[in-house]
Amino acid sequence: MANRTMKYAQSVKGTNPQYLIEKIIRSRIYESKYWKEHCFALTAELLVDKALALDHIGGVFGGSIKPTPFLCLTQKMLQIQPDKDIVIEFIKNEDYKYVRALGAFYMRLTGTAADCYKYLELLYNDYRKMKLKTRTGKFELVHVDEFVDELLHGERSCDVILPRIQKRQVLEETEQLEQRISALEDDLDIESEEEAEGEQQDISQNRSPSPIEQRHRERDRGRRDGRRHRRSRSYSPSPHRRCACCVCLCVCLCRVCVCVCLCGVCVC
Repeated sequence: MANRTMKYAQSVKGTNPQYLIEKIIRSRIYESKYWKEHCFALTAELLVDKALALDHIGGVFGGSIKPTPFLCLTQKMLQIQPDKDIVIEFIKNEDYKYVRALGAFYMRLTGTAADCYKYLELLYNDYRKMKLKTRTGKFELVHVDEFVDELLHGERSCDVILPRIQKRQVLEETEQLEQRISALEDDLDIESEEEAEGEQQDISQNRSPSPIEQRHRERDRGRRDGRRHRRSRSYSPSPHRRCACCVCLCVCLCRVCVCVCLCGVCVC
């Protein structure tokens, strides 16, 4: 009685919701200690508290195929079939990543193809790390977006075979879904614009100068050469020097000590 599906539960994918998990794994869940202690008489309201206590995800582990609490709670959700609004709130919960993962996993098992793409693709922007328990019982780190990508494009997740869904392209062609816009598209547009500006600058730097620019460059070069020539002449040695007692220009006669002032006033 405790393992039966609720009477009000509707069939999913044409079968009992609990049958979405294989019989061997389902029987291991019913025999597990966590199922008997924590999942007995569990309602949708009490399920939230159990989901908040999760600290890892995973399927089964060990030689005796023990189920993880994550898989046990998934089985319980299939049994009681909570409202769709509760599952959506699980997915939109940004504070608890394992609650998000539980809601996404349940939505992938029971939801339509349009609902899976609509709600699970929102988690592509969540890059937080989660602990995944492997079949050997060891833990590995995975990101939320990696887990969601496995749900949408993989055939098996957490040791459970995922139901087949239509490809996104088919749903877009039938107008059941709008075209997905990636959050990285704005960054890609900015990078492409910067690359285009860099290419234009390279082209402008490598192009040959126009005739007008060439004439301006030649004129500037001629002006610089003229200044350099005048500067070199001003520094050339001259035989003339100033007289010591006047300001007249004098010429040295013997190159030793006597010079005659050109004005005829003084001799030094």
